[in-house]
Amino acid sequence: MYLWVMNILKTLFELFVLYLVYKLIFDFIIPIYQTTKQVKQKVGEMQNQMNEHLKNQQTGNHSPASKDNSPKPSREDYIEFEELK
Repeated sequence: MYLWVMNILKTLFELFVLYLVYKLIFDFIIPIYQTTKQVKQKVGEMQNQMNEHLKNQQTGNHSPASKDNSPKPSREDYIEFEELK
């Protein structure tokens, strides 16, 4: 009887350990792996964009800054106010 109970407890303990290993792998390790993979991919994309931007600036292919040629508002467009104390 004692050995039978011990075998059941041993089996339950092994199942519990297997469950913990399963949870560790599928709820912790795999999501971390996927997240780091995505972060590396995004960092690589950002570096490529920065390199392209720098190349464009160095070769002079960047678009010139457009100047705002709109007329400045006249003094009549402003409303004077008095500061309240």
